[in-house]
Amino acid sequence: MILAGFVLLAVGLADILRRFLRGRALWMGVAIAGLLVLAGSSFGGAYVFALIGIVLAVLWAWVLPLEGRPRLSFWPAVLLAVLVVASVALMPARATTGLFSGRWLATPFGPIGFDLLVLAVGVFAVLLETGNVIVRAALIGEQAQLPAEVEPGDGPPAEAVHGLVPAQSVDPGAPTAPEPSQPGSAVDPGFRGGRLIGPLERVIVLLLTLFAAYPLLAAMLAAKGIVRFPEISRDGASGARAEYFLVGSLVSWVVALGGALLLWWAARAV
Repeated sequence: MILAGFVLLAVGLADILRRFLRGRALWMGVAIAGLLVLAGSSFGGAYVFALIGIVLAVLWAWVLPLEGRPRLSFWPAVLLAVLVVASVALMPARATTGLFSGRWLATPFGPIGFDLLVLAVGVFAVLLETGNVIVRAALIGEQAQLPAEVEPGDGPPAEAVHGLVPAQSVDPGAPTAPEPSQPGSAVDPGFRGGRLIGPLERVIVLLLTLFAAYPLLAAMLAAKGIVRFPEISRDGASGARAEYFLVGSLVSWVVALGGALLLWWAARAV
């Protein structure tokens, strides 16, 4: 479990840093984040697992750049999921967890220990920018693009799918900002709500699943389809707009539901 936690935490932090920082600031941020991860691992006697997580995060950032085509398509995300599940399923619970032994932190889900806490933080970190990276890799891997008749402002631009625009600025289910020339438009044409909508949606799905609020979860997912229905209904003969929405939304939901199931499974394995 502790290996899965540090791998997810390192990957999530790496994607957050490279999303917001560039150049020298990025390298400084990576160095500071790496030191903080190592320092945090010292409280639980998990130096080796933290180092493995950092190495895999560097490899993750290399094979899944934020711009351009992924080097191995969608497969790094699949391999990450396999590694995380295997580490939770096959690695036995640690007999000792350093300074924090046993279950010492009270939460709404019951008392948890160091290893489960690291896993929970890692899952949350992955739901933020890493979820966008995975969605983008899936869309590019399937060569998803909008039909030629789509006008600017009608939906997510095809350039975002092919890496010409950072994928984090576009969420497959995000409401589209009105055209700058649209009369009465009160929204700044430079607004990029998809950068926030995707992570928020995944976090909400995670929390609703963990709290077993399944009716609310179903209502939220249905509401997203209803909101986007007018746009999807204008799809052309190719059906690219609907496929873009479905692939992006389903991959995003799988990431969130996978994180929730992983935490549920790990909590019952300790």
